Amino acid sequence: MTVRPRVIALIAALVVGAVAPLPGHAQRAPVILATTTSTQDSGLLDVLVPTFEKQTGYSVKTIAVGTGQSLALAGRGEADVALCHAPSLEKKYVADGKLLNRRLVMYNDFVIVGPAADPAQVKGTTAAAAMKRIAASGSPFVSRGDNSGTHQLEKMLWKLAGVEPNVGSYIESGQAMGATLGIADDRDAYTLTDRATLLAFQKRLRLPILVEGDKALLNVYSVLQVNPANGPRVNATGGKAFADFMIAPETQRVIKTFGVEKFGQPLFVPGAGTNEAEVGEKK
Repeated sequence: MTVRPRVIALIAALVVGAVAPLPGHAQRAPVILATTTSTQDSGLLDVLVPTFEKQTGYSVKTIAVGTGQSLALAGRGEADVALCHAPSLEKKYVADGKLLNRRLVMYNDFVIVGPAADPAQVKGTTAAAAMKRIAASGSPFVSRGDNSGTHQLEKMLWKLAGVEPNVGSYIESGQAMGATLGIADDRDAYTLTDRATLLAFQKRLRLPILVEGDKALLNVYSVLQVNPANGPRVNATGGKAFADFMIAPETQRVIKTFGVEKFGQPLFVPGAGTNEAEVGEKK
């Protein structure tokens, strides 16, 4: 994606359901959004992207991959804006000058799910204690293994627990969260997941939530603009427009109620104007 010819951009815009600009909007270059799979799998972007397109006249091409890949794309100038959930990695890109103006958009939490029989006896423990018991028991654990935000947190939890995963029972899916949950369900294994994706896939799964509510499992999503110096094709104006849209009061109100009708609870909590420390106190 080092070049983005007009024809490819137009086709991409059609694929993501671009709408014609409203009267008064000139034809604008598409906005390439690099984001984590959970924002796509949860269905949130299916609601927000068309609204942004209608309001601004921009079309959006969404690339939903792991957060590590999303940030790498943005860092190479192959995206215009990033919506991710790996704070420490995001802050490194900001410190390196690759990404700009990191702003918190929303949050929820991660949970550890596993077999109902709970052979590692992790139910009700802390996240670190759970990882330690999973490793000690040799119980199967499915990791995304893809440098996503979820994988970043998983690695931090193993470190916090002071153990390495059990080699014989550690499975790297290399896939998105929905597929990883499916593998864990098939193999009656433990895994770490964001709550939004779990709720979106819950009817297909048998795995109950065993560990939740630990502050270490906080899941913060931020939007970051791409430095136009990253490449000649960066649509800095469009990227900023999308970033501003994500923290706008109207968008935050949509986020606040998203999922209630279908799942009986919101999938995310709006968080614009706050920071991780404040969010941590709320959880």
